[in-house]
Amino acid sequence: MKPRNAVLLMAIVVVFCYRYVAAQPHKTYIVHMDKSVKPLVFPKHLEWYETSMRSVSKSAHMLYAYDKVMHGFSARLTVEEAGLLKKQHGIISVQEEVIYKLQTTRSPKFLGLERNDMMLSWSGSGSDVIIGVVDTGVWPGSKSLDDTGFGPVPHSWKGKCQSGPGFNVTSCNKKLIGARYFPKSYDIYGSIDENLESMSPLDDDGHGTHTATTAAGSVVTGASFFGFAKGKARGMAPRARLAVYKACWTGGCFSSDILAAMEKAITDGVHVLSLSIVGTLTDYPNDIIAYAAFKAASHGIFVSCSAGNDGPEPLTLTNVAPWMATVGAGTLDRDFPAYVTLGNGKRLSGVSLYTGKPLPGSMIPLVFAGNLSNMTTGHQCVPGSLPRGHVTGKIVMCERGQTSRVEKGLVVKAAGGVGMILANIVGEDLMADPHLIPSAAVGQKAGDEIKQYIVSDHNPTATITSGGTQLNVQPAPVVAGFSSRGPNPLTPEILKPDFIAPGVDILAGWTNKESPTGLTEDPRRTEFNIVSGTSMSCPHVSGLAALLKEAHPEWSPAAIKSALMTTAYSTYKNGEGLQDAATGMPSTPFDHGAGHVDPVSALDPGLVYDASFDDYLSFLCALNYTSRTIKMYTGGRSTCKAGKKYRVEDLNYPSFSVPLMTASGEGGGSSVATTVKYTRSLTNVGPPETYKVSILSNTKAVKIKVEPEELTFTEKNKKKVYTVTFTASSMESGTNSFGRLVWSGGKYVVSSPIAFSWV
Repeated sequence: MKPRNAVLLMAIVVVFCYRYVAAQPHKTYIVHMDKSVKPLVFPKHLEWYETSMRSVSKSAHMLYAYDKVMHGFSARLTVEEAGLLKKQHGIISVQEEVIYKLQTTRSPKFLGLERNDMMLSWSGSGSDVIIGVVDTGVWPGSKSLDDTGFGPVPHSWKGKCQSGPGFNVTSCNKKLIGARYFPKSYDIYGSIDENLESMSPLDDDGHGTHTATTAAGSVVTGASFFGFAKGKARGMAPRARLAVYKACWTGGCFSSDILAAMEKAITDGVHVLSLSIVGTLTDYPNDIIAYAAFKAASHGIFVSCSAGNDGPEPLTLTNVAPWMATVGAGTLDRDFPAYVTLGNGKRLSGVSLYTGKPLPGSMIPLVFAGNLSNMTTGHQCVPGSLPRGHVTGKIVMCERGQTSRVEKGLVVKAAGGVGMILANIVGEDLMADPHLIPSAAVGQKAGDEIKQYIVSDHNPTATITSGGTQLNVQPAPVVAGFSSRGPNPLTPEILKPDFIAPGVDILAGWTNKESPTGLTEDPRRTEFNIVSGTSMSCPHVSGLAALLKEAHPEWSPAAIKSALMTTAYSTYKNGEGLQDAATGMPSTPFDHGAGHVDPVSALDPGLVYDASFDDYLSFLCALNYTSRTIKMYTGGRSTCKAGKKYRVEDLNYPSFSVPLMTASGEGGGSSVATTVKYTRSLTNVGPPETYKVSILSNTKAVKIKVEPEELTFTEKNKKKVYTVTFTASSMESGTNSFGRLVWSGGKYVVSSPIAFSWV
């Protein structure tokens, strides 16, 4: 073939391939570059990023450029373009966009934060600690953002207040010192309808305002949700400053937007990052939140994340990276009772936040939805399942599932019903909802009893009454049934969740743009709303971390988490273990982690398990990631050292999770023992003291030896190393057992949970 013809053929092939690629659907990709190999021809990294992108797509548009959370950019590319880019020199990874989702006052007093000595430490002109909240934005008119008595904005702050529809620069103040929004990836994906969503930091959903004010809301007296939970509302750290980063929209939270938000939070100068967001569980390098949290932690930022709302099934946790705090949910000692009285005189307890006109005092005909509908989901009162005329003037019993709990009441109302009993299909875990018709949510046992009554009585009747707000409910806390559970599905040697915090029926600020139920049929607006989820427990810990950071500015994120973990409690005052709402039985460390947070004790923990960037890097090396992957975390500065033995068991974590292999033999039985050794280091943050170790264990199948058994600290910040050797006999696969390792010295009790699991 002649050279000219060959060149012509090559040009035709290139044009054909470009047209083929251009015809493919575009997706958002996050491109991670190796900063250390930037060609010298490019004076700035951004020019290198742009050239790399243009080399595979002339039409591509860069959404964000990143520098702190990673070195790289995000852009819209085809699958083929992304594949070509991945092959280029200097490209560490090309990851497709992931959509994350949100996890949707009494708690300060319940946590002991209204003690006089605690209040005195926060009675000044405002803290210099800044909490960043990545969520749906904020409602600027909230009373919880009042800055009365606050001093000047901290000099360290480098952020800004972006303006847009419904949100002005003046919406920020000395309390809300920063507000940004990140719509680029979401807008391209779904095109924002500005009639429904605001292209500004304004909260159109309510979730962001609720989480932000839970973490750091100013004190508001006389707060309530239509009379429920009336009293003083305040965040965990009411004098801390707030910065909001709106990266979550109606269609979800897009990973490139989240990454951009966390990038700005780092450069702005936040001290705590709160993310009530979860995604699909994946390994650490492919989990954008885990990866960005690593970078945030390396900048000294404490990162708190939701554990997830997929409990009570095991192995349902997300956000399990050891450099972030994974927060499960527990109850308060407050309830919102509602009572179902049956025609046979039986009175059953439930919960409700219904605030409208009550039912008349007389008994009302009662029917079960499952007996009226031909639909397989008719018992769950889904739209269109209830035939009109069959429930007119009656109370309808529905069962949970398929649709939102409040929406079922609207289905009953549309069919002519006057009230609803909402029963659990499984378990006794209850959450109060702001229903639009007289309603009561009841557990499975009460639901079964009501169904039996309906079947056995030729003329079943009932009525529903409200019990208002009930305080000092016991036992409390109880692990919420919805709170996601361990074991850690990604790294079983790291115990998760880390702890639980209040996450059920939490009163906090709300937006005026959305009803308390989120339903378009609900015309109500409220300054405060009561919501449940690990989305609510996460900002509790974010606020508590701010308190500890204010008291101990020199503490690392790992030290703060350690203080919260080793002082958490896992038993009630009577010595019985914390209860699991899903089973009514004692919960385990796979449910509650180290236990329920106790911030007053955490302020003075005695000892902490500290960890640094290098410790977390060694952890990643122990997972045998490639040098290319490790460079994502180090910025290309270093890799795992050849010949060095890295062990996950040696990460200096404040808890112990020990997975054990089941030996061969009937029932997993074997005389062969398994020996595993864990190494830990303790740092003294209290006065000189001698600590002695004790072990509590509920199994004889594992022998535990700690060396040394005594540690003496002669000065502050002194470190001591100890090892724990676990020698275990084989047990049947699926067996779990638990214990506790405790260092006691003077007034200090430094406690770590132990979890054994045979697989």
